[in-house]
Amino acid sequence: MALQFAITLGFLATGASASGHLFPDCVNGPLASNTVCDTTASIVDRAKALVAAFTTEEKFQLVGSTSPGVPRLGLPSYEWWQEALHGVASSPGVTFEKSGNYSYATSFPQPILMGAAFDDELIESVATIVSTEARAFNNGNKTGLDFWTPNINPYRDPRWGRGQETPGEDTFHITSYVKALIKGLQGSDPNYLKVVATCKHFAGYDIENWNGNERYEFDAIINPQDLAEYYMEPFKACARDAKVASIMCSYNALNGVPTCASSYILQDVLRDHWNWTDDGFYVVSDCDAIQNIYMPHNYSPTREGAVADSLIAGTDLNCGTYYQLHLPSAYSQGLFNESVLDQSLIRLYSAQLRLGMFDPASSTPYRSLTFADVNTPQAQSLALKAAEEGIVLLKNDGTLPLKFPTDDEKPLTIGLVGPWANATTSMQGNYAGIAPFLHSPYYSFSQLPNVKTLYAGAPGDPITDGYPAALAVGAASDVIIYVDGSNSGEEEDRTLIRWSGERVDIMTQLASLGNPFIILQMGDQLDDAPFLAHENVSAILWAGFPGQAGGDAIANIVMGKTAPAGRLPVTQYPAGYVEEVDMTDMALRPDNETGRLGRTYKWFEGATVEFGFGLQYTDFNLSFAEDEGEEGECCGWDIADLVQGCTAAYLDQCPFRTVDVAVENTGSVASDFVALGFISGQYGPTPYPIKQLVGYQRLFNVTPGATETAKLNLTLASLGRHDEQGNLVLYPGSYSLLVDVPTQATWNFTLSGQQVVLDEWPQDSGANTK
Repeated sequence: MALQFAITLGFLATGASASGHLFPDCVNGPLASNTVCDTTASIVDRAKALVAAFTTEEKFQLVGSTSPGVPRLGLPSYEWWQEALHGVASSPGVTFEKSGNYSYATSFPQPILMGAAFDDELIESVATIVSTEARAFNNGNKTGLDFWTPNINPYRDPRWGRGQETPGEDTFHITSYVKALIKGLQGSDPNYLKVVATCKHFAGYDIENWNGNERYEFDAIINPQDLAEYYMEPFKACARDAKVASIMCSYNALNGVPTCASSYILQDVLRDHWNWTDDGFYVVSDCDAIQNIYMPHNYSPTREGAVADSLIAGTDLNCGTYYQLHLPSAYSQGLFNESVLDQSLIRLYSAQLRLGMFDPASSTPYRSLTFADVNTPQAQSLALKAAEEGIVLLKNDGTLPLKFPTDDEKPLTIGLVGPWANATTSMQGNYAGIAPFLHSPYYSFSQLPNVKTLYAGAPGDPITDGYPAALAVGAASDVIIYVDGSNSGEEEDRTLIRWSGERVDIMTQLASLGNPFIILQMGDQLDDAPFLAHENVSAILWAGFPGQAGGDAIANIVMGKTAPAGRLPVTQYPAGYVEEVDMTDMALRPDNETGRLGRTYKWFEGATVEFGFGLQYTDFNLSFAEDEGEEGECCGWDIADLVQGCTAAYLDQCPFRTVDVAVENTGSVASDFVALGFISGQYGPTPYPIKQLVGYQRLFNVTPGATETAKLNLTLASLGRHDEQGNLVLYPGSYSLLVDVPTQATWNFTLSGQQVVLDEWPQDSGANTK
């Protein structure tokens, strides 16, 4: 969604002022006698009563993101567009004061780094604090309660500029992450939503502007198998399982139809197949995506046709003004019925009712939150913990952790070099708010006892004076830390995923000085192949976009106060991958006939660093806690027996088995450990995936010599594969559960009998195609 927002819209025929976030007066206002204010009535009856009070002309103005309200009814204006990707963020509906109360909010790491923690409890805790701070801002009239987060498009291609906003490339990981996140954002109160979360961008969206292919006009051609298996899977978890209250349709077209005008994905899949029909569930367009349906998609031949197509397909709210500008004319042309508009309004105001916006303030504890609940010591501690848990150790020759000198020893001199060494706002990444503080690596290392920190800044290139300064600092240091990385973003895809030549030059020169040399890689992944085997490179850490306490987290890891245990949530591809694979090719599987390479760890062999890889400061030995049979071969199950008697709402949710993994710390440092479980096997349609993640658990503070148990909870979905029509099928065959990256333990078992369809994927009839 574009951040080039125009907050002042000069507002149409209503002449309304900028929207606020005040709640309707249900005691003394004009609506007091309307059923919408009757807390004993049902949500839908209350919403219908409110909508019935609107004139047709008023209705047209209420389905845009900056709503003028209805002054004659005492319905205040409202801004629907708020952001909170990793903290309450700058956006049209969020006001940060210049100082004092409401001048900042806790800034957590970007999702790509929090995803590397593989800790769902952490994600729920972070989301709980974000929603608490959002409610506090709302009570201060600084924000609305509808937040257009999270971004759950899988990180399919390493060039995608917005991949940093996602938890990673694996759909099982994303679904686990997002279920925890939605729970924290929307809360667990059965009567009220804490905030409305919005899963975006639905669906097949992961291109910004690559080689002239712009997101606003891109048509993602995706076959049913890849669509169901990969692109839709996170949204299924979000809508069907987590019951998110809002979904955002995307800029792109999907198989010829712009998503915001697609009844196939908005009705057949989302509302019918996933039963996403609770009161207050609404679809919002990405910002100006309705306009894109007219141009440049050229799907609807007129502007009026674009808004009518979108409304009828099931897009309830337009981020932008296109609905407000063109619905009146579309209505006069008979392109849609007023009942369709009423349906959208009932959904929108049902969401506001579920937020308690028409109820007494005493009805929900959320209304008592204040700025005192923002950036609390607990929030600050969690922001630091989230960054520490996500940092990944990619290489270590024993140099890390560094040792603090004693008081009677000379201070340890650490030389910091590189563009990110003193980074502040860069550590926040996209969709950030105003942080209470931003501790750069240079700042945090400067605070360490018995440590002298030298800072050389960015070395630039050989024609500047940066190289001599960097080399001078390196020569004067006991340890050199080079801090640099890649920082793309919205509307900006990468074309290269390698370290540039001048950076490789200065990094290898610094490494050759003879002092321990550590690479601190920030931002997105770059191909570390030149350094992983380099004898003078002591260690490599990836720290992504670590947020307000990023420097503190990095210093704690480097100095051994905290032991690293993060795992890469994406594949680190070799630099040449971008020259061999067209970014607009949405297919995942390799094709031997055409020579097409696969995507993600499931289908690509030859990674520089594998998905799920991460070192620790200690050693761990893994084994299955139970005797699974000789050499890891155990047993078999009949498919019919597995399905029979399942009481889960959906067959894919049926439990299969909880596998206990014994994790023994055989080293000398207490450390967390992330146990990852993958399924592999040659069954179902070809080609077969290399493996697929089916379970994970983070264990905490496993002490030297201790053994703890990780539980991998497998369901029938863990074993299923998608056929060419997109159906999820349980196939007979030989299966292997592989634990850790690289694999440390293997458990083999079989399934027999007739295959069973666990989820029948709805087929696209092509009714929307023009």
